[in-house]
Amino acid sequence: MNDKERKTAVHLRAMEPEDLELLYQIENNPDVWKVGLTNVPYSRYVLRDYIARATGDIYTDRQVRLIIENDEQQSVGIIDLVNFEPQHHRAEVGIVIRESFRHQGLGAEALEQLKQYARDIVHLHQLFAYVDMENEKSLQLFQKAGFERSAILKDWLFDGHDYHPVSFLQLFF
Repeated sequence: MNDKERKTAVHLRAMEPEDLELLYQIENNPDVWKVGLTNVPYSRYVLRDYIARATGDIYTDRQVRLIIENDEQQSVGIIDLVNFEPQHHRAEVGIVIRESFRHQGLGAEALEQLKQYARDIVHLHQLFAYVDMENEKSLQLFQKAGFERSAILKDWLFDGHDYHPVSFLQLFF
């Protein structure tokens, strides 16, 4: 079986205290800031407290953050449901794959597992994502997973120098 035929396996799991450094690296990466809505560094203290306080219950926390592991049990990224609205049965999706693990199909498989969780366990009606129009790989990831562009939001993200439009993507179950 060649590499293209091999199914890439990932597992989604709850955060553990041992994930502090992974969370610290991702949350404090300016490259991630420019494609997201956060642009401040987080201390290890704040992140440790966040991990300790997270219940893992989307109804209590209004979000759930999961660690993406590969077959070798390496933490390759984070995927989450945030801005959970139980009344309207929707949540926003966020995903970050560590650079050294990109282009291996891990993000696509993690997104498929998150979709199944959102549909079958949380009983959501829709997922949505905001993706910088320049982030072609992320746009491809979400569109391949069945998300459809429903709007373009002009000048939505500011990277410190320029404003960037985003695609507002939705997936309905």
